[in-house]
Amino acid sequence: MKQVTEPRPPQAPGRSSALRSIRAVAWSLIGLRKGSEYREDLQRIHPLHVIVVGLVAIFGLVALLMALVHFIV
Repeated sequence: MKQVTEPRPPQAPGRSSALRSIRAVAWSLIGLRKGSEYREDLQRIHPLHVIVVGLVAIFGLVALLMALVHFIV
C-alpha cells in the first residue's frame, strides 16, 4: 500500500529570526537603521519576538543604570 503524506505546515521562525529580532531591537535603541533592512525585518521577524526582546532590553538597561548609580553612590 502506498502512504499518503499530508503537506507540512509552514515552519515557525527559527533561531535566525530570534537573532534577527535582537539585532533589530539593538539597532532601534541606538536609532540607526537602513530602510532596506527595515523592510526585510518586517517580512522575517515575528512581532512577539520584538516585543519580548524589547522588554528584556529595557529591563536590562534599567538594571544596568541602577547598578551603576548604586556603585557610584
